[in-house]
Amino acid sequence: MADSVPVRCPTCRRENAFTPPTFPCACGAPLTLPVLRGGIPVEILHRTWQSSWVEVRCETCGRLDEWPAPESGCACGTVVRVPVVPVPTPPPPAPPAPGSPASASPGGPSRRPPVLRPAFRPVTIRTAGDCVTAAAQYLKWLGFTDIARVPERTASGVDLRGSGVVAQVDPTTHATKLREVECLWLNALNDSAVAVCFSLAGYSRDARARADALHLPLFVMDLTGTPQPVNDPADELIRDGTGR
Repeated sequence: MADSVPVRCPTCRRENAFTPPTFPCACGAPLTLPVLRGGIPVEILHRTWQSSWVEVRCETCGRLDEWPAPESGCACGTVVRVPVVPVPTPPPPAPPAPGSPASASPGGPSRRPPVLRPAFRPVTIRTAGDCVTAAAQYLKWLGFTDIARVPERTASGVDLRGSGVVAQVDPTTHATKLREVECLWLNALNDSAVAVCFSLAGYSRDARARADALHLPLFVMDLTGTPQPVNDPADELIRDGTGR
């Protein structure tokens, strides 16, 4: 358990002991939010999406992710946001040496070539089951060859599983919500797998923002059964396939 730190309430000046929360990083290591000792807590008068998350880098794998901002409550009723140690700004990259491949190419270093695949053959969607079938075929097209349908959908919302991947398929006419995206990500984290989400009606704004922060690929499906990427992680998954 992380050591507690003193946090002074800005309203009644009472000093409260606060234990920073610990979360599981995608690499599997525990990540304790680095509370800034001596930092000035800020009373929460109203909440916004942006202020509710903080960027923290995992000391084990170096991954930079957003996590729920730590909060502390006082007996007087005041709730404060506890500041964390800011992520250091990385130094600018050194200019390439004259004559190096990077300096010779106007576009900079060469990117990894995209994976070559045959054209995807969609499955026309008429029922909710067709949505799951179309998503399964698409994941196989991406390179996840052993995709299987989950016999009974779990509370985490997983519909498809394969080696290194779990997927959720939302066939409803309502936009997929934040909770479903986060539950899918946690399920993938437990399995050390890639999480992929498919939705027939798209995603709520906060669900898309959280998926971007978690680097979780989102796809939207139309009735032709052809998934379309809706964020950068989905574009990367299409470009790089399962070898990312």
